[in-house]
Amino acid sequence: MTEPLPPAGAPVTAHAAPAGPGDRPPPARFAFDAHTWKEIVHLLTNLPVSLVGFTYTVTMLFTGAGLTVTVIGLPLLAAGLMGARLLGRLERARARRLLGVRVEEPSRLPRRAGGFWPRLWMALKDPVGWRTVLYELIRLPWGVLTFTVTLTGLFVLWPVLPFVVRALADGDRAMVRGLLSPSDELERRIAELESDRGVVVDTAAADLRRIERDLHDGAQARLVNLAMGLGLAKEKLLEDPDAAASMVDEAHGEVKLALQELRDLARGIHPAVLTDRGLDAALSSVASRCTVPVQVTVDLDERPAAAIEGIAYFTVSELLQNVSKHSGARSAAVDAWRSEGRLFLQVWDDGRGGARLEGGSGMRGLADRLGAVDGLFVVDSPEGGPTTVTAELPWRDRAGVPDGQARGGGRAPARGRR
Repeated sequence: MTEPLPPAGAPVTAHAAPAGPGDRPPPARFAFDAHTWKEIVHLLTNLPVSLVGFTYTVTMLFTGAGLTVTVIGLPLLAAGLMGARLLGRLERARARRLLGVRVEEPSRLPRRAGGFWPRLWMALKDPVGWRTVLYELIRLPWGVLTFTVTLTGLFVLWPVLPFVVRALADGDRAMVRGLLSPSDELERRIAELESDRGVVVDTAAADLRRIERDLHDGAQARLVNLAMGLGLAKEKLLEDPDAAASMVDEAHGEVKLALQELRDLARGIHPAVLTDRGLDAALSSVASRCTVPVQVTVDLDERPAAAIEGIAYFTVSELLQNVSKHSGARSAAVDAWRSEGRLFLQVWDDGRGGARLEGGSGMRGLADRLGAVDGLFVVDSPEGGPTTVTAELPWRDRAGVPDGQARGGGRAPARGRR
């Protein structure tokens, strides 16, 4: 069995990453180049720009703080912080244009926060707005310094001006990265949650459309035919009892088919075996319907939360359907185990390989569904096979389940096949 994947909580690249090769200007040289002249323009415009920002910030703070004793004080201060966000966006654009500093835009404040007062409180405690206020307050003395040194250097420090300009511009770069960048981990999590919410909504809508289509085209159509057949049988009951009996037999067959379709549909929504007996029995059940022999090994001391258990089941079910339809495999295997607070699933087959996440395939949908719950989805499928798909889900304990139902089945040893 392969080693577990790194946990989803492992450190990731933050939004405001350190300067890379593409974010670092060329070395300063005695011969002025385009980068040096852009830095000179940035330093000379620091003073007028900082005057505007400082005036706005001081006016906003004193006015908002002075009027906090009235009804309009706090809303005015919140509006001022939102305006500070706009100033920060303009400063990031200026630094991006003239200094080559690549800093991503912070996430917007949520539009829906449960009413006026929650939105007001969210705006008042906005860290992006307050860091922009601090940036504008310290920019005025810095702007005076950079304007004076750069303007003087244009006349008396001409030979070494590129090196002086570079040192001052690096100070600007540090302030932009330190005060105007997103709030690293918080911003990353907000962006992930917004994306995951969209995936969950889209997946739920697609599932509802699938259930509606299956009901309309399957069981509903059969029940309509059943009603018509029984109506005709009722009319012929006295005239032609033999024909009526034949129609009743046909209706009986339609009832059986409709019941089977409803069972299949219910199993697709949430199988009863998963609720009653857990992941081990449910995976064995879905493996028994696969067109190739499947070996199932589940090594779980207890059952995870119902939502995680359901996602795990449907992930394996979808992967085994792919094995049946597309792999051309002669054998397959399913492993499930828990390690360091994560639930790992691995589906292996000896088919032709070539499975990919790209191209709008079902694999992409599985990866998006797992990503919505902080999971991971890795496909290793070289041409010619074999194919190994590893899925990782966060483990959450199952709450409110009797001890007799909290077991995930017998312990099976982890196999060293791969």
